Amino acid sequence: MTAATSIPIDDVILVAEEITKNYGGVRALKDVTFTARRGKVNVLVGENGAGKSTLMKILSGSEQPTSGRIMLEGTHVSLSSPRAAQSLGIGIIHQELSLFPNLSIAENMFAGREPRKAGGFVDFATEKRLASEVMQRLGQNVKPTTLVSDLPIGQQQLVEIGKVLLEDVKILIMDEPTSALSNHEVDTLFSVMDDLRKQDVTIIYISHKLDEFRRIGDYVTVFRDGRLVATESMTKTDTSWIVRQMVGRDPNSLYTRAEGTPGKVILDVRNLTAPGAVRPVVRDVSFQVRAGEVVGIYGLMGAGRTELMECLIGSRATIGGDVLIGGVPEKKATVRSRMRAGLALVPEDRQRDGLVQSQSVKDNIVLSILGKLSRGGLLGTKAPSKVAAEQVKGLEIKISGLAAEVTSLSGGNQQKVVLGRALLTRPKLLLLDEPTRGVDVGAKSQIASIMADLARSGYGVLFISSELAEVMAMADRVLVMAKGQITAEFAASEVTEEALVAASASDTILEELA
Repeated sequence: MTAATSIPIDDVILVAEEITKNYGGVRALKDVTFTARRGKVNVLVGENGAGKSTLMKILSGSEQPTSGRIMLEGTHVSLSSPRAAQSLGIGIIHQELSLFPNLSIAENMFAGREPRKAGGFVDFATEKRLASEVMQRLGQNVKPTTLVSDLPIGQQQLVEIGKVLLEDVKILIMDEPTSALSNHEVDTLFSVMDDLRKQDVTIIYISHKLDEFRRIGDYVTVFRDGRLVATESMTKTDTSWIVRQMVGRDPNSLYTRAEGTPGKVILDVRNLTAPGAVRPVVRDVSFQVRAGEVVGIYGLMGAGRTELMECLIGSRATIGGDVLIGGVPEKKATVRSRMRAGLALVPEDRQRDGLVQSQSVKDNIVLSILGKLSRGGLLGTKAPSKVAAEQVKGLEIKISGLAAEVTSLSGGNQQKVVLGRALLTRPKLLLLDEPTRGVDVGAKSQIASIMADLARSGYGVLFISSELAEVMAMADRVLVMAKGQITAEFAASEVTEEALVAASASDTILEELA
């Protein structure tokens, strides 16, 4: 598409003309021409692997196109490196965090560009002051000397955003910036984005959250299979139009729920409590999950959902309560014992907890069953390759080959790798912590279908989701958490958005005043 010629020249800041990008025999982008409107929020959407992030890597200088050129304010430019792009006023917030966990917030924000005093010494006072100011702007009252490793993932994402806000940018690329943020943090970020727009900063915004980008976007561009298929003013579109452009089908058909009668109790949690720094992060929690049942957990950030999953899989200590799997009390709270009993977890943070980033797709998939694949303590190549290939085919993971680095995959395909590894353990109960975070609507549909298939086969599924529509569409029952407790339980037939929101905010104000 060459729509740039029909747009007034003063409204255009950047044009990527006829961009093609090949990775070996895989063509990630095919003759894409993309136009960014000046001072607007230009939203890019598409399924994982559609080419959005590849184009953004090219625009930010971290990848070079196989063919095509970049025009910035009417001038052909060479974006030969991230530093070259930054010097021209192009900044990027990547989907996956690129922080140093052993450094402070301030040190992360200024890594490689530290302010200097006379004599060449680092001006730590200025670093702390500016870092504090930008975190305050993002609604975070946190000391700039705090180690990043001590922050929850939502605040780490805001540190990543803050790094770029410190730069003097003309064009700000945001790749899934809200994937780990709470609703309040999203509101704050959107307020900052609105301020930037008023300052004539151009924003290129990638997101899979339809409600969010419709709220903030001015224009939407849709990618499919490495091609740009449509561009339109956001005011002239609706959700159905966007989804049809992305996946070529009715959005009402995206989610699948297993219809059936739940069987025996697989998981029985009784009065489970886990300690926190100030108060218990999980408090007196009791519930059950049956065979053939998909149970969703909804709640706000900090409600204790992830901590509950960690207690169940054995990676977090508890101070009270019981966990029974198949009617048998699990006395040992270790990951190994819980996996042997039939639990498997797909964690919230796939980069930190789900993937071995230095290893291949094949090695990551078969990691959970190396003992079963080895003979006499030796691991051959045929069996792991066969097993991994079967998972890649079954889950429709888009890869250039089994030997490809897992970090070369899109976020949704990385998530499928983690899911495939968990399924190889053949669990009785699959624990999924935000399984669709940072994945597109097509991948969400596929994950929902996998969950439904598992339930129909007699497995139990317990999953966390921060998206109201998702948890309502996929769960047979919904548990709501707030402040470490279960505040409500709804059958699929009775759950409403209003009821979920009310239960997730239960006693929040009283708790904060206490």
